[in-house]
Amino acid sequence: MRRNLFNLSSRTTLVTLLGALTLSACSEQAPQQGQSMPPAQVEILEATPVDAPFVISLPATVSGSKEVEIRARVSGVIESRNFSEGQKVAAGESLFTIDLAPYQLAYEQAQAAVKAAQARLEQAQRDSKRLAKLREDKSVSQRDYDNALSSVDIAKADLSASESQLREAKLNLDYAQVKAPVSGIMGREQVSEGTYVSGPEVLLTQMTAFDPVRVRFGLSEREQLTMRQEQKRGLLTLPADGKWQTQLRLQDGSAYEHIGEVNFTDVRINANTGTSEFQAIVPNPDFSLRPGQFVQVELIGAVRKGTFAVPQRAVLDNGTGKFVYVVGQNEQGMTIARPAPVEVGEWYRKQDGDTVENLWIIRSGLQEGDQVIVEGMARIFFPGMPVTVNNAKG
Repeated sequence: MRRNLFNLSSRTTLVTLLGALTLSACSEQAPQQGQSMPPAQVEILEATPVDAPFVISLPATVSGSKEVEIRARVSGVIESRNFSEGQKVAAGESLFTIDLAPYQLAYEQAQAAVKAAQARLEQAQRDSKRLAKLREDKSVSQRDYDNALSSVDIAKADLSASESQLREAKLNLDYAQVKAPVSGIMGREQVSEGTYVSGPEVLLTQMTAFDPVRVRFGLSEREQLTMRQEQKRGLLTLPADGKWQTQLRLQDGSAYEHIGEVNFTDVRINANTGTSEFQAIVPNPDFSLRPGQFVQVELIGAVRKGTFAVPQRAVLDNGTGKFVYVVGQNEQGMTIARPAPVEVGEWYRKQDGDTVENLWIIRSGLQEGDQVIVEGMARIFFPGMPVTVNNAKG
């Protein structure tokens, strides 16, 4: 019985030793298998300093360029409302019609008064001409002749006053047609047909001008300070007088077709947000942008000087920071993929015809001439892995 136990223990020890030798052999062969792995096929881009557009992307909100209160300039009974609530209207379109009859009558009376004043002036001019000849013959006194000349001046003044009254009557007649002062969207009516309005003190409705629109957003004090410092060092060129161009991107990521321009920058810093307010004016001829809409605004017009730009897909993240793979040589002279930690800046879209590519600005970590791997990163299983460059992109 003791002999059987000894034999069993010996066999167990032997099996354990054989397993350990097998694992050791496998571990020694693993590097050899790794070294025999074929090189990864990659494509590269040679790092070359470029002047790249500096684009800032910020959240923004849209508001109408004008909020207009519609009021009547004359009093009267509203005969008709000539718009639908929420309707698009053009500048000059009639919104309300106030009872025209009294204003039409006053206009016709003013026209008649002008004609009468013209007739009196013509009569006074004829009398003065006739008396002028008689005065040469001394058939009338100087007093009578002076009175005739004064009658001409008085008639001219009467005609001028009548013409002013005619213009006033014409204005009132026009004002009885309450018209849109700007193009925009109508709000709700405040006064309905049949109501007597006493003039400008009564609000009829409101409208919002949508062409152009105002786009408001905030830019942080820290970012503005960084830009000014980089401008002083010659690394960044900013638009003259802060006249940034603006490109809007809608919620689905599409670009809005019209380009705007920053027309206002608040010098004050908001203590709650640490930002200063910017405002851009953007054309909106088809009213596709609406007040309260959220958009992404891209500030265009600055240029980053002598920087490096690589495709976004080439920039990787290992959990401790961003890096790219660059082509290098190991001690044996083999071509390998070497990780290079980089500091990234902003990103921008580069468009070449119909092709759009997203690029990262690399602030540090690359040198001119570095061969950055831009395709085939998924085939690189570990740093220092052998690679074969299929083609070079400059």
